[in-house]
Amino acid sequence: MGYLSPPPAPAPVVVYKDVGGLVTDYEAQTEQYRRENREVRLHECRSACTLALSLPNVCVYPDSQIKFHQAYNAITREVDLGISAKLFASYPATVQQRLGYLTREYRILRGSELIALGMRNCNGDNPVLIASRKQRQTAPTAVASARPDAPAAYAPTANPFGDIARRVQTAVASALSTPEDQPKASIRIAVADRENLPRASSDTVARSDPSTTISRSPAALENPPLPPRRPPSEAFTTKDATPLYAMIPGSQPILSARFVPVENK
Repeated sequence: MGYLSPPPAPAPVVVYKDVGGLVTDYEAQTEQYRRENREVRLHECRSACTLALSLPNVCVYPDSQIKFHQAYNAITREVDLGISAKLFASYPATVQQRLGYLTREYRILRGSELIALGMRNCNGDNPVLIASRKQRQTAPTAVASARPDAPAAYAPTANPFGDIARRVQTAVASALSTPEDQPKASIRIAVADRENLPRASSDTVARSDPSTTISRSPAALENPPLPPRRPPSEAFTTKDATPLYAMIPGSQPILSARFVPVENK
């Protein structure tokens, strides 16, 4: 940022590097800063920019560089002794004594030298503040117990909901709590035993004819009963066999006679 391009007031004017220019322009800007009581902070300032040393709210940094020289005509390049005298007169008395006079060549005074001569230190009077996040203190959390006789360490410190919340809390605590004099009943589990289940009486069971009763025992299922055996005198005949086919009344045989069984001819 240059001396002639300040930020909006009332922000301070920080001059990082200004190489100077027309003395009349710098004189007008300096008077504006004086009226506004603006703070001007110098890092590197040359030539006509040195008029800033006349401001009451000017400061320098220890590593700043302020460069002085005589004013000259921008067209003829000749030294203007009148303007140079005005520049020199604007400096503080201690700075004038340190310089003695101005020359055509630059004379450089560092910020540490100017601070020793009484100039204000920008770092000293305006320290850089670093914002840090402040840890938020956590309020102690009170744990409410469901039992009315809970220790005080677990009781809430304050009830923000008033008397209604206290009544509700008391009712819930009474419902959930178990009186000390009430015996605690054990949990009993009933197990059904199939072998010991009561059997239905004979009066309630519909009995069928024993001859038609089918046994459902595992032995009967695995070994089904065999049909009654014929005596040896009764031989197996073709009548016992299931006919291969049956003729429909009014139908004609399709197969030749040799394929038709004798019994069905």
